[in-house]
Amino acid sequence: MTRPFNLFGPAFKANPYPTYAAMREESPFHRRTATDGKTNIWFITRYDDVATLLRDHKRLVKDVVNTLTPEARAARPAPPPLLQLLSNHMLNLDPPDHTRLRALVNKAFTNQVVAQMAERIQRVADDLLDAGHAQGEMDLIEEFAFPLPIIVIAELLGIPPRDRRRFRNWSNAFVTPSANLQRSLKKMKKAGQVMEDFTRYMRRIFDERRQEPRNDLISLLLQAEEDGDTLREEELFSMVILLIVAGHETVVDFLGNGVLALLQNPAQMALLQSDWSHLPAAIEEMARYDGPIERATMRFAAENIPVGDGLTIAQGDAVSLVLAAADRDPAQFPDPELFDIARTPNRHLGFGQGIHYCLGAPLARLEGQIAIRTLLQHYPRLHLAVPVEQLRWRTIPILRGLHHLPVRWLCVPAHR
Repeated sequence: MTRPFNLFGPAFKANPYPTYAAMREESPFHRRTATDGKTNIWFITRYDDVATLLRDHKRLVKDVVNTLTPEARAARPAPPPLLQLLSNHMLNLDPPDHTRLRALVNKAFTNQVVAQMAERIQRVADDLLDAGHAQGEMDLIEEFAFPLPIIVIAELLGIPPRDRRRFRNWSNAFVTPSANLQRSLKKMKKAGQVMEDFTRYMRRIFDERRQEPRNDLISLLLQAEEDGDTLREEELFSMVILLIVAGHETVVDFLGNGVLALLQNPAQMALLQSDWSHLPAAIEEMARYDGPIERATMRFAAENIPVGDGLTIAQGDAVSLVLAAADRDPAQFPDPELFDIARTPNRHLGFGQGIHYCLGAPLARLEGQIAIRTLLQHYPRLHLAVPVEQLRWRTIPILRGLHHLPVRWLCVPAHR
């Protein structure tokens, strides 16, 4: 009998790593009952187990419907339209649907498209940091980490600058259901108004791009074709929602967590500032050490899966692959609690593995490199403005990120 582990709440979110270390040691396949009192959820915490199961898309599926018998599927009620729109994207689908959507989106989301964003990301980062020169302090989340990726993803999609605030509001609304979907669905009226506003706006954008394509991702998505197949309109809506959430919320947390790690490890920050060739490896270490995705999105057992110690994950059970635990497993990473920007090799799982490997990883890496380097060049003597104990972490289970990150700088900002 294993002891219970508190995996929720502010105290846990402030530092989940000791709890995850205990789980790796005592209960690497940890089973508990969901809030419905019926469903088993398994929390997997060792690196080798998590990496193996991330790649096992046949026994672990994203769509719970694929764990049901034909009779159970027929009896299952249709999901609410809001839930369908929010969740019917490739991150929540299995082959062959996932394969089809991934192939289509790959046509639009190429390395060339990402590389073309570098100059614009640099300009956005400079403009945001220039705005803070006279202040001497700022909330790094609110004034830099949050606006930078929403501007980038809005420009990538082709959203006019005047509408960025609306996209920020939509991003906040979309991420809330992923944190607690059932509670959010009780607020269906308000959520429905948000989605109606979003779909009406996006339908107008889709119509405009069909008539006059531009050099933006929405135009490319509309034009994407694979063996005569194209994205249906509801798939376009779901894909844009996925890009807003995955391309914005996770980058906010990545930048906030990464800067905090540097501020708490001044020798590593000094090493980076003295030799920028460490920057790509530093980005990978930030993803490993305190990445924005604490737990992979939920998977479900399509069949009985024998695991360690004579346990069996039963068909239909939910499975949470804990990336934050796996990426600090001492069996894989020497001195895993050490933040080391020169760490090599660094086969972290921050961007996943297998068929669901993060499509936006190249863009996230590019944004991270530009944002971190620009920040530390503008403010070379950056430091925390409050004790670290006062920082508050968001309580969204699968994400790890700060509400605020107050910082100050001690000298006149460096000129570019």
